[in-house]
Amino acid sequence: MRKLIFLFIILVVTACNLTPAPPTATATSVVNPATPTDTSVPPTATSVPHTVVDASTMDNKLMMGYQGWFTCPGDGADTGWFHWFRDNTPSASSLRVDMWPDTSEMTPDEHCRTQMQYPNGETAYLYSAFNPEPVMKHFQWMSDYGIDGVFLQRFGTELLDPHYFNERNVVTQNVRAGAEAYGRVFAIMYDTSGMDSSNFVTTIENDWRYMVDTMHITESAAYLHHNGKPMVAIWGLGFIEHPGTPQQAMELVNFFEHNPDSKYQATIMGGVPTWWRLLNNDSQTDPAWADLYCALNIISPWTVGRYSSDSEVDSYKTVMQADMVRATQCGAQYMPVVYPGTAFHNDHVGGSAFNLIPRRGGNLYWRQVYNAVSIGAPMIYNAMFDEVDEDTAMYKVAATTNDQPMGVDLLSMDADGIHLPNDWYLCLAGAATKMLRSEIPLTNQIPINRDCSAVAAIPTIPPTPIIYKMRIIVDTTADWTNFSLLSGGQWLAPQIISSSPEASNASADASLFSLNQSLDRAKAGKHVEMVVEVALTDIQAGQELTFVIKRGSIGKTTVTLQNAIGAQPVTVKTIEWSAIAGSTGENPKQFTVLSDAFMSAK
Repeated sequence: MRKLIFLFIILVVTACNLTPAPPTATATSVVNPATPTDTSVPPTATSVPHTVVDASTMDNKLMMGYQGWFTCPGDGADTGWFHWFRDNTPSASSLRVDMWPDTSEMTPDEHCRTQMQYPNGETAYLYSAFNPEPVMKHFQWMSDYGIDGVFLQRFGTELLDPHYFNERNVVTQNVRAGAEAYGRVFAIMYDTSGMDSSNFVTTIENDWRYMVDTMHITESAAYLHHNGKPMVAIWGLGFIEHPGTPQQAMELVNFFEHNPDSKYQATIMGGVPTWWRLLNNDSQTDPAWADLYCALNIISPWTVGRYSSDSEVDSYKTVMQADMVRATQCGAQYMPVVYPGTAFHNDHVGGSAFNLIPRRGGNLYWRQVYNAVSIGAPMIYNAMFDEVDEDTAMYKVAATTNDQPMGVDLLSMDADGIHLPNDWYLCLAGAATKMLRSEIPLTNQIPINRDCSAVAAIPTIPPTPIIYKMRIIVDTTADWTNFSLLSGGQWLAPQIISSSPEASNASADASLFSLNQSLDRAKAGKHVEMVVEVALTDIQAGQELTFVIKRGSIGKTTVTLQNAIGAQPVTVKTIEWSAIAGSTGENPKQFTVLSDAFMSAK
């Protein structure tokens, strides 16, 4: 049930990315609004000392998502209070974000005046990403804290609307200018949420031509490349309720990967469903999607909202390991997603609970980073730099309730009872980047103090146990049957791949698989089946695994054990059991298999 709840969260979060119709502007004053930027000439900034990130590779990089979708009246974008307020009214009752950005370092030229007030009676200000100066400040922060760069979101639903198309182009140039000024990297990420299946392929293809031919973004020294080509991400392929068939998606991927005109070619990172490998839950189920996922150069499953506790994060780690194995088999690289916490309380009427998945002072974030690095992930996608709508923002936000306006629920840094500075998550991201690059030891404990300084001693962590994957098929004509691993190893994170609809119960946890059907069906000799994929750990070569089948006294149970490390599961052993044994009515049957059979791909 918990997994279903988190699936619901993910789907709602995904749906929140849908772009609304352009808001109607209301008369709201902006202090010294920014001048609209000519889309043919990037804004410039004074050069400052900084390190320069290597733009030739994604390897060993922590990249953040950058929405850049915030505007305000008078900034030149003509899109009103986009993403800040519902109904284009800058009041507490219309606010749609869950966190308040810290604008204390911004100048009056960068401030957008609202009708809201801080507890001390002062006016509360926001900013516009259409103004180059706040974006430049964001890239200064990235440089200051050692963050490599961003994937700039480019929302497909906005590309056919002249106002939003212009806004996206100006923000793109602002991002380019910031990356060039502060030695960071950037790349384009297309978001397919809400796009029309009839034209989403051509819309993205035409826009990329515009990016290359008109805006010349790939000519920037700061534009990220990988495997010798510009980097492009496409988020949303294969998700349920997202546009396109597998064939359309393959057409789009081929446009980038195999374009006959080399200037349009790109290395593709796919922001794919959490369950892309299994083709269930948030993924579309057509088997052709498996080929599409394998055609990507980098596979990045979306996991925001999937877990909240350390135990849930650790349970998902086994899925990550299997995903990385599968990505390697596809000839792709694996890029896990990490996030600090999430909610969407103010985004719309009837939104989520306030502080739905708490950040726990950074512990949720750090556990994910630790797990990603510990399995050998070569790169990490960090959701998100500036996403205050859904509580995933990593940039500077209000440290306390005194630093944010009154009259609305907002998540400050101290919301979980831990006093933290406004830049805490920038500090954590910088430390995460260092750990990814092995510049600091691997540790599951946050390695910095609250002033961002390194702790006196970073605890070292023993090697992570190796995880193997099994697939187990249980088929029975009994009214009930159970299957367990008794000794020789441990099962982790079982996932039911399929089960017969006639089964009255099909369940699996780390200690017991259960499959039941009605007594009448069993007496009639009918069968039910359940397929489970599970992680296998704490095993050694030459060691025996001991299993036990139990079942009712009617019919028989067949258990098939498969090695699931490779591209296709390979059968290791099949046991049929129909005898009556013992006096308890459980009819137990033990059998053993050497663990070696599950320790390498077949």
